[in-house]
Amino acid sequence: MTGQPTKVDLRRIPPLLWIDRAGQMAALALRCAVELVTPGLSWRREAVVQCANVFWLAIVPVLMINFLVGFAAAGVSGGSALEAFGAVDRVGAFVPVALLREGGPIISGAVMAGTIGTTITAELGARVIREEIEALRVMGIDPVRNLVLPRIVALTLVMLVLNMLGLVAGVAGAYAGAVGLLGGTSGSFLHQALANTSYVDLWASEIKTLVFGAMIGIIACHKGLSVSGGAEGVGRAVNESVVACLVGVGAVGLLFTTLFLSLFPDSLVLR
Repeated sequence: MTGQPTKVDLRRIPPLLWIDRAGQMAALALRCAVELVTPGLSWRREAVVQCANVFWLAIVPVLMINFLVGFAAAGVSGGSALEAFGAVDRVGAFVPVALLREGGPIISGAVMAGTIGTTITAELGARVIREEIEALRVMGIDPVRNLVLPRIVALTLVMLVLNMLGLVAGVAGAYAGAVGLLGGTSGSFLHQALANTSYVDLWASEIKTLVFGAMIGIIACHKGLSVSGGAEGVGRAVNESVVACLVGVGAVGLLFTTLFLSLFPDSLVLR
């Protein structure tokens, strides 16, 4: 007796699987963009609630990590290296630049992926398992407009605020390490910090953070809505969400920085 040949789903073979998932995420992003400009603000109340939740969940980790990175990696380690040349005050020349262009957005993105992204994925995944998403569709309620869009908007907006607060915390940490611990001068630190940053760095940092926020929200929501296999599937989706978000943050950050430096080559000069 000859058995039937096993059919292979080509979409389950990497990298075709990754391309398929990327296409689904792009479709979800396009759908959210359309819903964002569609008349009606039925999602506004949920977005406000999500903004408050995201802010209070992420504010402490973002501030603590930025402060510690600024204090230990930049203020103490960098200041100790420069102290050998009698230039400990030069810490103020590169810390704000590093935090604005790379450190701040990446730290905020990593914190958001690990705290908010996982929460969104688990929440939506649990609703899928309990068939709440299907129940909403039966009642004529669009899950994308009323659940997905508010979370993406909230995550993106709050990340813009946390990025700036993280910058302040990081510079404060570097100041504490270089001036408070190693004996640098406040005037020189602040002068060089302001001399080596501009509104271009600020806007570039905020645009990068905005892209990170939207991307993390889309990935987390897509993973949550794609859950299958019960509680085990929710755990697997949460793990995949974190990995995908971190990989996306690294890839987008690299591309964005390369484009930024090609458009503004003078930004490489430290004054």
